[in-house]
Amino acid sequence: MFGKKKRLIQRILVVEDEPLTAFDNEQRLEQLGYEVVGTRDTYEDARRDIEFEQIDLVLADIQLSGTKSGIDVAEAAKARGIPVLFATGNPPSECAIYAVGALVKPYTDKQLKEAIQVVEKVLEGDRVDAPKGLKLYA
Repeated sequence: MFGKKKRLIQRILVVEDEPLTAFDNEQRLEQLGYEVVGTRDTYEDARRDIEFEQIDLVLADIQLSGTKSGIDVAEAAKARGIPVLFATGNPPSECAIYAVGALVKPYTDKQLKEAIQVVEKVLEGDRVDAPKGLKLYA
């Protein structure tokens, strides 16, 4: 009755083609108590996870290895009802139809944590103000 509220977002797929950034995100998310479903650097690998894994949020860069982008990943995720938070240096305007928001690189651990918390509140239907570094589309 008075226990902690269950998180909507528990399992996160990281889609990032920069190995150091991908590793940092994975470590940050695990330290924050999230389960990282996988860390992928191509659309094809991310799409497989989107199809076959239970994912609560996709954290995706726009630029990826291969011919397809993070926007393609977001389109695939949206088709399966999975919310997306872009993590990118310069989010293009066409991202808005596929994602809840964009966290602008570089960002701190605190900004990543706050961004995910805000996304969760948006998914719950709450109206929230975006913290520094986060651009909300929803």
